[in-house]
Amino acid sequence: MQSKENTLKNETSIDELLKNMKLGEVKVYNKKKFVKIEFENEEFILSDGSIAIAAITSCTNTSNPYVMIGAGLLAKKAVELGLSVKPYIKTSLAPGSWVVDEYLKKANLLPYLEALRFHVVGHGCTTCIGNSGPLHPVIEEVVKKENLIVASVLSGNRNFEARINNSVKVNYLASPMLVVAFALSGNIDIDMTTEPLGKDVNGNNVFLKDLWPSSYEINDYISKYLKKDLFEDKYATIFNDKIWDNLKVEATDLYKWQNNSTYIKKAPYFDNFKIDINPISEINNARVLALFGDSITTDHISPAGKIPKDYPAGNYLIHNGVEEKDFNTYGSRRGNHEVLTRGTFGNVRLKNLLVKPKEGAYTLKFDQKNIEFIYDASVKYQQEGIPLIVIAGKEYGSGSSRDWAAKGPKLLGVKAILAKSFERIHRSNLIDMGILPLQFNENQDYATLNLDGSEIFFIKGLEDLNPNKLLHITAIKSDKQKIEFDVIARLDTQKEIEYYKNDGILSFVLRKLLKQTQARGN
Repeated sequence: MQSKENTLKNETSIDELLKNMKLGEVKVYNKKKFVKIEFENEEFILSDGSIAIAAITSCTNTSNPYVMIGAGLLAKKAVELGLSVKPYIKTSLAPGSWVVDEYLKKANLLPYLEALRFHVVGHGCTTCIGNSGPLHPVIEEVVKKENLIVASVLSGNRNFEARINNSVKVNYLASPMLVVAFALSGNIDIDMTTEPLGKDVNGNNVFLKDLWPSSYEINDYISKYLKKDLFEDKYATIFNDKIWDNLKVEATDLYKWQNNSTYIKKAPYFDNFKIDINPISEINNARVLALFGDSITTDHISPAGKIPKDYPAGNYLIHNGVEEKDFNTYGSRRGNHEVLTRGTFGNVRLKNLLVKPKEGAYTLKFDQKNIEFIYDASVKYQQEGIPLIVIAGKEYGSGSSRDWAAKGPKLLGVKAILAKSFERIHRSNLIDMGILPLQFNENQDYATLNLDGSEIFFIKGLEDLNPNKLLHITAIKSDKQKIEFDVIARLDTQKEIEYYKNDGILSFVLRKLLKQTQARGN
């Protein structure tokens, strides 16, 4: 495919822009890039803002019959007028319950959704958890080669960076009805109040107002087709699962680990475990593994979606005989710490300021001045006995309360996270894994303190901890300049201090059980 980019003047009309484009040609209009492609023996224009994924997904929205019936009615009107969805858009319908399938069938609305290629692909978490699957190879190639900013629109409840699909840079949440409407338009940057979604069979413009069902229409369908017996019939057999029932059960006291499993492995949380607590020591000679800005989410820290083949987790799976088509996702392999540790800070859109403007799971190994994967650097640091910290801005750990966003950093050798503020649940999860959450004092952050992440850190005052104790940090730059400041240890309660002293809640619980057992034995 040729890639010749021409920038046209603003006064050039969009019709003129597209009329004489050759296959594979790239043109720019108002800073928006257009590429002419061939897909399934047809020619199309793919551009910045083109929709690549349109998904009616997530149990939170698909449990609402009003919007699901509404989506079906909107699809019905669109099909009757002759509108269609471009074939390169990856469409899907994933209700949270089989009941949705049934009332859409009984209302004769499912065929219209299917005519727009919104076929039922499953029930439960799909696109919004990162299970959209890959884009078509033709679309994937063009997006990557031309660095197109394509979009997804989904009725889910999560749209964090790179969560939906690694190749889709912008993701928008919408109702199921609007998902269908945007799929018809094919582009995310459309004003549906003034611009048409398409043309009918007679060439007339069709607007959103022409398709949008009234409340009366929706309520009429709901009263006719949403009945109590639909729920009773489906839920009566909800636990009847032949595959599950046919599993062979072997009664054992302990789980039999399979060393060759790439899905479930025994995690090293209790390796070298001792019943007595080790005294808390100061954190000395620590290096910065990553330096982040604001709003680093748990999806940045512990992605749930596709495993890239050229990232450490993908390399691990290939080394263990897993073909790329069988990688599945980070989320599906969360029982294997080898995969999830390698995937920690593995978001392809991650912006570690130590290696800016490079994006992805990379860091700078300071003593060697090498840019490498965060996982690889952490392994070397741990072999050298060097503790690690992460520095960030506001709202560190926002998003889904994912336990691996704390487990992963723990296994990477991270001892403390220093941030302007923490998401509430993630702060607790860090403590539960024995990682110390530290908060800058008001009006301070790494920028105001002139920290760039290259420093060596010494954290003092960990003895005699009490809630929200001020700790003292000394950061030494390469020219021996010292930067000294206090931070707040975000151990907010005495119980959290106990968890931290025990190196996390897992060790705390195990020690408690062992001591109780010893007491009964005596």
